[in-house]
Amino acid sequence: MVRPSGLLTRQEEPVPLKSICVTLSVREFVAGVAATLNYENEEKFPLETFFVFPMDEDSAVYSFEAMVDGKTIKAELKDKKKAHIIYESAISHRHQAFLLEEDKCSRDVFCCNVGNLQPGSKVALTLKYVQELPLEADGALRYVLPAVLNPRYRCSGSPEDSCLDLKTPIVPLDDLPYSFSMTATVSSQHGIETIQSNCPLSPIEYLGDKKTSAQISLADGHKFDRDVELLIYYREVHTPSVAVELGNPKNNPDGLMKDPSAMVCFYPNIPEVEPSAICGEFVFLMDCSGSMQCPISKQDKSQLRIEAAKETLILLLKSLPVNCYFNIYAFGSSFEAFFPNSVKYTQDTMEEALRRVKLMRADLGGTEILTPLQVIYREPSIPGHPLQLFVFTDGEVTDTFSIIKEVRNHRLRHRCFSFGIGEGASTSLIKGIARVGGGTSEFITGKDRMQAKALRALKHALQPAVEDVSVNWDLPRGLSAKTLSPEQTVLYKGQRLIVYAQLTGTMPPEEGTGEVCLNYTLQGKSCENKVTFSLQPKLDDNFTIHRLAAKAFLQSMDIGFGETPAKTKKDVLKVSIDCGVISSHTAFIAINKDVNKPVQGPLACRDIPRPVLLGAAAQMPQCKRVVFGETYLVQLISLQNADGSWDLDEDLARILGISLKDLWSALPVKDADSSSWATVLAVVWLHAKAKHQKCEWELLEKKARTWINSNAGSIKKKLVKAAIAFTKSSVDPAVFGI
Repeated sequence: MVRPSGLLTRQEEPVPLKSICVTLSVREFVAGVAATLNYENEEKFPLETFFVFPMDEDSAVYSFEAMVDGKTIKAELKDKKKAHIIYESAISHRHQAFLLEEDKCSRDVFCCNVGNLQPGSKVALTLKYVQELPLEADGALRYVLPAVLNPRYRCSGSPEDSCLDLKTPIVPLDDLPYSFSMTATVSSQHGIETIQSNCPLSPIEYLGDKKTSAQISLADGHKFDRDVELLIYYREVHTPSVAVELGNPKNNPDGLMKDPSAMVCFYPNIPEVEPSAICGEFVFLMDCSGSMQCPISKQDKSQLRIEAAKETLILLLKSLPVNCYFNIYAFGSSFEAFFPNSVKYTQDTMEEALRRVKLMRADLGGTEILTPLQVIYREPSIPGHPLQLFVFTDGEVTDTFSIIKEVRNHRLRHRCFSFGIGEGASTSLIKGIARVGGGTSEFITGKDRMQAKALRALKHALQPAVEDVSVNWDLPRGLSAKTLSPEQTVLYKGQRLIVYAQLTGTMPPEEGTGEVCLNYTLQGKSCENKVTFSLQPKLDDNFTIHRLAAKAFLQSMDIGFGETPAKTKKDVLKVSIDCGVISSHTAFIAINKDVNKPVQGPLACRDIPRPVLLGAAAQMPQCKRVVFGETYLVQLISLQNADGSWDLDEDLARILGISLKDLWSALPVKDADSSSWATVLAVVWLHAKAKHQKCEWELLEKKARTWINSNAGSIKKKLVKAAIAFTKSSVDPAVFGI
């Protein structure tokens, strides 16, 4: 079940919401957002309400204000406990008050109390935040405006006053009583190639000779029934850059806001190298809770989450390197391990895992990740095989901070790669465990294929470790840089690296420049990336770089309400309050001091219904797009042996569309090994019939070619030419190294 967020009463009943208006400004890879929610109390009674909404984990929320009957009331950021005391005191004296805070259970959900909303009053709640936009594998920058807030599974020990499991009435989409609009401006000095969205857009208006900016708006009639996603493609995206922003010493005599801040963007040119002989231990933790029976998205014919997960596990199993170790855990309210301990990757263990994958169902109840994680970490390490953990979940949990802490505690012995499945997956959980676990995070929504993103992560896991990572500054005398970002220990090919720093000292004259260098070693070889930049700070009234720098610091130090150590909490509070960026220990508080007399009358509450969204239980059967096991690609991959080869049998013949008798007759070398012939035919089929899905089978195909090189010997060239001619394909023999 999913619901839109909204202004809700303490009794879990929504207040009439009239409209949601969002203004987005994207400059290069940074987004600035202002979201306004317009409400009106049309009743004869005053109201106390609270507003619940999802927010991306990386968002730096720096402003919150309420406009009540034409008057703007700007909130102040204070210690959360003090803010609560101020709010409760105001409410008890029947004054208008506003409180905004992160939820106690998760950093990607916010709660806003609105106290004593008078009869006939109109209130507009506006919050502002800035955010780095993640870079997709195809070069797109991805912006998501979260709309879906899934109910989170409550584990024992979770805070009782969390707003994550609230329920609201449901109505058909056409009866939804509020409107939604979004306008956006996108700009880049490199020019815009194209912009795509999962929602209908009005015609995009490009400006400038090189399309350096664009105006975007959602088409009329859009309902806020799904996450709004924009994919922005620039003509040039992998350009290293440094931006320096002027500080605010007048209002901030000390602290981070006083001095200029720098944001450095690296695109490390990590060379291609062969994987090392160390293979690794690969553990796959797969969500099999009831919510995995929902479609990945609300688009027609979207694949069910559990079916996509099963296909993905098959691809991962077939793509694992020979001689590695592996295990699979299915979890929900309970968990099941495929093997008592991680086992060596052989034909027998792979076949047993494949058999159990096909039997997997979304039938294990709720979502409890912590216990299986603890079991995995208690297992002894396998010498020479570092642990690589892959977590797949729709992220509907309330013990987010406990899970992140568990992964963080074991960060030195493994890498953690995480995947958020479907709209509403917790960005706090998915990004959090990958960040502290030295891996990468991916989100699978809309038309995304889980298979492709999982295989990309496996490629990262198979990369040799990049070591001795450091960032060094060469600045004029009298000027120094203090890095604010967490220490970077892991780099992956194709990834962007952003570093924030505070510049202290004397800034040079106008022509002054500085240099920053990223250094690292790869398989004993030293590498570096240098960027030279101007030392003239630019003025930004929103202090975007300072806010993002503060957010980067807070993400590394603030590990959640109730989890952050006391000695660290002091630094978290100072940076949060100095920079105006909310944390788990601070809250925005505002009191309407101009109301001459207290609000009169008992408090009342009203509902704002949510829409019936595609994916409700009654609609599930018609949502299935690809039934597990039905695609020829999945079937072909299922037949591959652990060593990378295929057998020449009826199953392979059926997929190739050729009788087994004809396949034997076409064998070009008498008495040749039939597996060599079968494997060459399978590889030719992959290149001819499934080229558009190469990112999903690339690793297993490489394993197949390695097997061919070792087993076909001198007849490889004859087999390849014969297979291409026999299947009448146009595959280039060069893919076999010929």
